[in-house]
Amino acid sequence: MAQINKPSEYFNTKLYTGNGSTQSITGVGFQPDWVWTKKRNGVCDHHIFDVLRGATYKINSASTEASSADANTLTSFDSDGFSVGTNPCQNNNTDTYVSWNWLANGSGVSNTDGSITSTVSANTTSGFSIVTYSGNSTAGATIGHGLNSVPSMVIVKSITNAESWPVYLKSVTTANNYYLYLNSTGALVTSGGDRWSVGSNSSTLFGLGNDGTTNQSGQTYVAYCFAEKKGFSKFGSYVGNGNADGTFVYTGFKPAMVIYKRSDGIEGWMIQDNRRPEYNPIGGNLFPNNANAESTDARFDFLSNGFKARSGNQNTNASTHIYMAFAEQPLVSSSGVPCTAR
Repeated sequence: MAQINKPSEYFNTKLYTGNGSTQSITGVGFQPDWVWTKKRNGVCDHHIFDVLRGATYKINSASTEASSADANTLTSFDSDGFSVGTNPCQNNNTDTYVSWNWLANGSGVSNTDGSITSTVSANTTSGFSIVTYSGNSTAGATIGHGLNSVPSMVIVKSITNAESWPVYLKSVTTANNYYLYLNSTGALVTSGGDRWSVGSNSSTLFGLGNDGTTNQSGQTYVAYCFAEKKGFSKFGSYVGNGNADGTFVYTGFKPAMVIYKRSDGIEGWMIQDNRRPEYNPIGGNLFPNNANAESTDARFDFLSNGFKARSGNQNTNASTHIYMAFAEQPLVSSSGVPCTAR
């Protein structure tokens, strides 16, 4: 497998301060296709934007609400970042914000690999694609994802109806009715309606059940699909040990961002990145399942080859946890240059 030597060409975290008017946020390093923003210093919704739904169309990771347009949110995807209007969750004067930015492949193309035709913006190098499709209520339906690799993680949201955010993770979603909800503190669900058809997942397809959260006639959905790439991304699970000398998780790279959740208990999702703060231990916690301001509790060290828990907190290092991680730098570049810990 080819290694990505410069992860910042495909994912980057950008911090900015609001001005209460309009502004262009630059320094991302590319024109992003998926932008996730959050106010840091106060209560405000997570707003998620992607190139297939278009600028101004937001969804909220902590809510079941459908996609909706707000002309004062993210107003455009730009060559080195994005522009924002006056929505207080994007640009209130003097407030602080974080944005997480991914590169896909622009406006998208039609994909007929699956039993349902999809529109796909796929970056096969970084293993990330944005997919939209219309449901048909048929168990075993398939969707083309464009990755040319089997997805390790898929996050789905109805953009036309009020529905939760089911998450498929290859390491724990071993049956069609196993799922987590991004907008919920709930543990891994192992009963109920089928969200997936896990046996249909392949290098070209991901499979659906007939539950309304992933595949109902009359609803349109967006899916964010991820395949592991050496030096760039890792998806899996770890078992905590309950103390400050916590579990080490090997990724093969220095992390830039980790999203994680306890999967066997009722605990929230958490996001930490290498910009909040830029030293160990990492303490800039934000929570995809709620609108809370950033907390500063120290949770992880980001190391040259993975991350290590520095808290015995139940939502970080107590039992079984799932995670998705993106790289700042590979452990050793293809030219043999090693990275260092923070």
